[in-house]
Amino acid sequence: MLSRRRFIATLGAAALAGCGRPARERGATTLVFKHGKLFGDPRALRALIDEFERAHPGVAVREETLPASSDEQHQFYAINLQARSEAFDVLAVDIIWVAGFARAGWLRELGALEPGAFFDGPAEAVTWEGKAYALPWFVDAGLLYYRKDLLEKYGLAPPETWHDLVGVAREVAGRVPGMHGFVWQGKQYEGLVCNALEYLHSNGGAVLADGRVVLDSPQNREALALMTDLVHRYRVTPASVTTATEEPSRHLFGQGRALFLRNWPYAWRAFQDPSSRVHGKVGIAELPRFPDGRSAPTLGGWQLAVNAASLHQEESKALVKFLTGEKAQRRLAVAYGFQPARPALYRDAELLATQPFVGRLARVFAAARPRPVTPQYVRVSQVLQSDFSAAISGLRTPQAALAHAQRRIEAILGAD
Repeated sequence: MLSRRRFIATLGAAALAGCGRPARERGATTLVFKHGKLFGDPRALRALIDEFERAHPGVAVREETLPASSDEQHQFYAINLQARSEAFDVLAVDIIWVAGFARAGWLRELGALEPGAFFDGPAEAVTWEGKAYALPWFVDAGLLYYRKDLLEKYGLAPPETWHDLVGVAREVAGRVPGMHGFVWQGKQYEGLVCNALEYLHSNGGAVLADGRVVLDSPQNREALALMTDLVHRYRVTPASVTTATEEPSRHLFGQGRALFLRNWPYAWRAFQDPSSRVHGKVGIAELPRFPDGRSAPTLGGWQLAVNAASLHQEESKALVKFLTGEKAQRRLAVAYGFQPARPALYRDAELLATQPFVGRLARVFAAARPRPVTPQYVRVSQVLQSDFSAAISGLRTPQAALAHAQRRIEAILGAD
């Protein structure tokens, strides 16, 4: 929640956000749809909205885009939703915001999800206290990219476990001058949390279980120790990983200077560009796991929700259901490369004919795990970022980092 001073100061901003919005345009009920900038031809989404308007006479939809930065979008929503602004009706929300927004009473409850309609991870992430407060729009999850030409050259298979990855990385990188074994995102930011949770979850660990903090566990200690060993013991990951985000790590792999890369599906298109140094040389696989665990990529993606203060609740709910339906998700996948949140589309002949890469992601998204679903996620993440960073930088042992984070998160949730 915002401080009283900041809250009062931002009421004006919220009011300004609503200035000039007519309740009706040419006699129509006008819905305002807020979402981040789409990287592609905006006419594809507009065509879908036009179709919705034709199916709902008397309803008009106006899009209003927000900055691409997730942090800036979150700030805009927090200010305006807390002020109960009626300036927009439907909003696109990051997967980690739903529980907090729902707990604050800012989102309209949308009813029960149809069983099996969405992947399990997104369905869990949009649910708070047994009710859905958003519908999954598109999904994202971590992937392992690898140099298939080099693995084939040395007769090696893509690794199934983290220890396999270490062995393969040491063997191949040792034979290729200037080659790093494995690059990923280790800067102190949200991306580090996404990376670290993939080790914890793939060893049967967790941050929260049944409302309790279970971070300082044997499974998590083993997992975080291996993650730090990649840098300090095995040296398959360069020390510069502590400053790396998605794009620098993608560029390093794309320059042919790394054998393995952990990144999101968006990177595939860049590697398939004919001008890329690794064009035709890249394969993808599920992220590795521990011997007794299973691959557990961190879930990302965006959802659509209804502003609880909207003056047009039913029309807004209808728009959310339309834009997250199978037809809309298929068309958005073709137009923007969005990965659908509906498993059925990964068997859809029309989509696979134009986006064959999508068909290879079904298992990844089925295994994807959400970050801790809690209204206090932003604060929990800040703790995890700090302590995970301390571990991989060598400032704290993995055990000390987890114990420290456990105490801090218990204090946050205990005061909630």
